[in-house]
Amino acid sequence: MPHGTPRLALLALVALVLVLASCSTAPNKRELQYLNTDGFGNRYTGNAEDQNYVTLGDTINIADSYHPELGGAYTVDIDGTIVLPEVGAVYVAGLTRTELEAFLMQKYSPYFAKLDIKVRLATRGKVFFVFGEVLSEGSRPFPGDLTIFEAVTSAKPNEQTANLGRVKLIRADPRDPLVITCNLSELIETGDSTFNILVHERDIIYVPPTMMAELGYFLSDLLFPVQKVMQSLFSFGRGGFGGRNRGGLGVGTGLGSGLVF
Repeated sequence: MPHGTPRLALLALVALVLVLASCSTAPNKRELQYLNTDGFGNRYTGNAEDQNYVTLGDTINIADSYHPELGGAYTVDIDGTIVLPEVGAVYVAGLTRTELEAFLMQKYSPYFAKLDIKVRLATRGKVFFVFGEVLSEGSRPFPGDLTIFEAVTSAKPNEQTANLGRVKLIRADPRDPLVITCNLSELIETGDSTFNILVHERDIIYVPPTMMAELGYFLSDLLFPVQKVMQSLFSFGRGGFGGRNRGGLGVGTGLGSGLVF
């Protein structure tokens, strides 16, 4: 065995370690100022079921029994403000209903001696998320008092591929994320509702595939390049030269079809 071989192997190992280290470097100072440090990452947060709070897109309905002219419906703008009579633009995003009523009383007190301001919030910006083996993926309106079984059912799980015994509820946080695996099959088969937990605003629900579905997806991905080649060859054989495809090659996009260049 040549004497230089161990040294070359050592150099290759050192180079590999350096490459891997460069791939996992810590974020620089500029990146750190943009990273999320709390909760899901939204600017306005709270527990909407405990005390509803104002978010962008919400509609605020204001009424005052002494001064009807102050009443109206106001939509929270992208900058978190609403424009009110007398006082103009005021910043309200993130306030609870109680805080907002107190804030408006303070704003209007210089103009009116007697006030009785009441606020009602029409929520629009509260959502949760469902992904995986469901027919309706993505964000969904958060109505409150919602269990994970109701959330998954409303997203229409795929009967052939959804693994309801391993549904994950994810509550995102940069320091202390919570992931709970819920067996919803038990609820259906035995009535055991132990894991039928309440969903919070901005929770992420993931419905995984069954083992057979995972195998099918794996085989499909494995055979995908072969399928594309066969489709291209099939399209080429049917109309690559001559006939009605005289303008050029037929590049297959599916069995029996092609794009003409």
